[in-house]
Amino acid sequence: MRTLTEQLSQYAEYHRDRRNVATHFIGIPLIVLAIAALLSRPAWPVLSGAFVLTPAWILFALATFYYLWLDVPLGIGMGIVSALAAAFGQWAASRVTSMWLVIGIGMFVTGWVFQFVGHVRYEHRKPAFVDDIIGLLIGPLFILVELLFALGLMRDLHDAIEARTAH
Repeated sequence: MRTLTEQLSQYAEYHRDRRNVATHFIGIPLIVLAIAALLSRPAWPVLSGAFVLTPAWILFALATFYYLWLDVPLGIGMGIVSALAAAFGQWAASRVTSMWLVIGIGMFVTGWVFQFVGHVRYEHRKPAFVDDIIGLLIGPLFILVELLFALGLMRDLHDAIEARTAH
């Protein structure tokens, strides 16, 4: 299995143009929230109804375990992001069916439009997931890491990624 630095570096190779990265700051969260919404039906009450289990919670829990395997602090951060997304999904799924679908499908399509505009107009390169499907999991992590980099955090990881992607 590739390390955190290897996976983020590979993903970063497809995202060198800052305008493309900016479109991803909109597109990826929209897609994540859309998936959370669309996978929040059906819902199964567990623990005497204290918790509702949905396909979204299962997917996000599995993704969080993967992120934790890559890096514990980032995995915790992604776990928080995942829980917030799944909670949003439950809220969206509690709407009437037509509104739930408008929210989920609308956000999904809008998110992918942002993604492809960034790649076609600015990056002039196909999205990372076309060559490596794991890019679909690394994308949300990339956004979190880029946000942390912008805040001046995780400089060692930033420098390691830059060293691998420098041309």
